[in-house]
Amino acid sequence: MSAPTKLSASDLRSAMTTFAGLLRSHREVINRLNVYPVPDGDTGTNMALTVESVVAALDAEGSEASMESVCSAIARGSLMGARGNSGVILSQLLRGLVERFKAVAVVTPQVLADSLVHADVLARQAVLRPVEGTILSVARAAAQGAQGATSSLTALVHAARDRAREALAKTPEQLPVLAQAGVVDSGGTGLLLLFDALCHVVADDPLPVAPDVESIDVHVQESPPEGDIAELRYEVMFLLESNEEAVAAFREVWAGLGDSIVIVGGDGLYNCHIHTDDIGASIEAGVEAGRPREIRVTDLAEQVVEERWVREAVVGELEVEPAPATAVVAVTAGEGVARIFRSLGVREIVAGGQSMNPSTAQLAAAVESSGSREVVILPNNKNVRLAAEQVDAVVDQKVVVVATASIVEGFAALLAYDPDASAVENAALMGLSAQRVVAGEVTRAVRSTTTDAGEVREGDWIGLDARGVRSIADSIAVAANALLASLIHEGHELVTIIEGDGATPANTRRISEFLAEEYPALAVEVHHGGQPLYPYLFGVE
Repeated sequence: MSAPTKLSASDLRSAMTTFAGLLRSHREVINRLNVYPVPDGDTGTNMALTVESVVAALDAEGSEASMESVCSAIARGSLMGARGNSGVILSQLLRGLVERFKAVAVVTPQVLADSLVHADVLARQAVLRPVEGTILSVARAAAQGAQGATSSLTALVHAARDRAREALAKTPEQLPVLAQAGVVDSGGTGLLLLFDALCHVVADDPLPVAPDVESIDVHVQESPPEGDIAELRYEVMFLLESNEEAVAAFREVWAGLGDSIVIVGGDGLYNCHIHTDDIGASIEAGVEAGRPREIRVTDLAEQVVEERWVREAVVGELEVEPAPATAVVAVTAGEGVARIFRSLGVREIVAGGQSMNPSTAQLAAAVESSGSREVVILPNNKNVRLAAEQVDAVVDQKVVVVATASIVEGFAALLAYDPDASAVENAALMGLSAQRVVAGEVTRAVRSTTTDAGEVREGDWIGLDARGVRSIADSIAVAANALLASLIHEGHELVTIIEGDGATPANTRRISEFLAEEYPALAVEVHHGGQPLYPYLFGVE
């Protein structure tokens, strides 16, 4: 075929769908490379999901869409679908790339070169503290290569790809953590695939084939060096409906709360990402700036542990335990909770919970990864249940959902789990076991409101059960003890306390002493869950 001299709307659409396919095929390779700053929800997965959202937006526009419509779909689709630090930066690069395309019917080499420079500038502006040796370095090198090769579209995309490839190879020289691990930057690896896609569409170059994941040798560092960004425990992400002035002030607040801060978007909608130890303050800053939605909180420490388990299993060629006849997939938040669930027989863990609900696709992927013919899903949150109930229709396995609404109900359900029984048989017995538990939780109010228990002011500690707010106090222990008093009735034998972020030895002692004094016949168990937002979860049975 003859090489195009200009990039049409159809060519741009083709480049995006090709890019999405390459990210799909290279996803696990990019995930394996991900060592900086911490495993961030898996770079390959996040970039792939971001571009899948672009493809969905393009499909909605139709194959005959104009350049303006295609560009709008790319910008909005990437913004709405961006996941993780790498996905948010990628969305800004794509937005910057197509921003100047909207005014033209076709893209000339000079327009494409200028747009790559514009994308580089916007991406760096979106990152509070840009770091070289990352996706940003690869983007800048591609833009510089394009600027010197505007004689033809073919020369331009080749120059951009070649300079990007050179920059990627140099990333270990710029980041010691990459040199120590013996790998190149994962985000940069993903971005290079965009230029491979452009070279395929423009010059019919062959597409790269993903190497075998097992061939990638990563020298895992057991723990991050002191002072490393990885000490920040949580990744917080949300879409923020706001204006430019409020977002500027919001950015300043976030600068004091964490790192890996990326805020992209415009026209009233922003995608915001931070690594932090203060989940509440990070979200509250968003509330002050506008209306945050689709809030996701990820425990990065838990991901570090899981990533190390995966890598050690590869290095040591550990024998994988055969899949049972019926496996359990559970939705959890907190490394301690996940550890307990695994000890009770859960095969696959999906990170999620209140304000970070996993999608049907994420649950389906976990079901497929279980390796079992039949699967029981424990959503452990009422907001996850509907997504879980869609999984049976999209996978080949038999899937049954036990409608657990809390972590403690999930624990109770697992006491009746039989890996050799069918999913239907398990669901019946596990459901009965879960119903024997009365669940409660303590959290902090993020806004003032009126409840059946009284007036709640922002910052109050509140105790909740399935009926709603049951206690209100200015201290965690007082709210917890009042909640427990409303939950415990004659005939109860055991109280399980699960400590999360914000729990302290002093408060746990106050709660335990209250139970010992008021309910001396009750047995009390305390577990460390590490769940965000809820310092204490309770189960009474």
